[in-house]
Amino acid sequence: MSEISITLQQLRGMIGLHVMHNGMPCQIIEVLDDGPAIVLQSHNPDKPVQSNQHGEGNRRVHETFTVPVLTRDKREFHPQYLALELD
Repeated sequence: MSEISITLQQLRGMIGLHVMHNGMPCQIIEVLDDGPAIVLQSHNPDKPVQSNQHGEGNRRVHETFTVPVLTRDKREFHPQYLALELD
């Protein structure tokens, strides 16, 4: 069985797309070369509180999620990537 070939350029072309991740509306904001993986930013209006270096909550931010594109052996698309729904 051979490896799946998807280029970083193809993945970078997805930046800005809106997707559903685990039932939550998100936007693809970054591509990580190592993996590769994509980074999603939640558009959930109930933003969680971000803690500072001392563990004290000081502001609300959008959650981010990292989704692997390929499995470890690079022979299949990762189930989390396949589960993304285009918005």
